[in-house]
Amino acid sequence: CVGSSCHIKGSPEIVDLLTKAIEEHHLENEVALGGSFCVGKCNRLGVTIQVDEEICTGITPTNFKEFFEEKILNVINAERK
Repeated sequence: CVGSSCHIKGSPEIVDLLTKAIEEHHLENEVALGGSFCVGKCNRLGVTIQVDEEICTGITPTNFKEFFEEKILNVINAERK
């Protein structure tokens, strides 16, 4: 989400982290990164991210690596098998 609430909570930084992680893991052809306005799942802390049909809330720079590994890398690795 890049709406006003998530923007205030750090979505620009999370977008940067996502972009760098996608590039670092050479996933440019497997992950489509797009912004949207409010998905209706605001959280007091962190940013809301939708991965496929799952909405993940509370993503911060502190828990970003764990989120990326669990919700992106693990899913892609499972799909490759």
